[in-house]
Amino acid sequence: MAAKIKKGDRVIVLTGKDKGKTGEVIAAFPAEDKVVVQGVNMVKRHQRASGADTGGIVEKEAKIAVSNVAIVDPKENKPTRVGFKTLDDGRKVRVAKLSGEVIDN
Repeated sequence: MAAKIKKGDRVIVLTGKDKGKTGEVIAAFPAEDKVVVQGVNMVKRHQRASGADTGGIVEKEAKIAVSNVAIVDPKENKPTRVGFKTLDDGRKVRVAKLSGEVIDN
């Protein structure tokens, strides 16, 4: 099945402690149904010093379930579901259900 949310997409968080926040997808894990969104679901990790890098407590993004995020419609700037459409030239593209706008470039 084709991925509805991919790396580089702008998404909005629908549920959880970061509800309402928007960000760009940094990484997608389709086998786990999870994504990492920039600036969302921040956690603190203890990092050991290695080489030139100093150790300490580092804040970084953690994975979040795909079901808890939605793509931001390029036209309406609101959360939308994603559908698929085949263009005249035979390409299969993602389409925003809210406005009908093509998401893929």
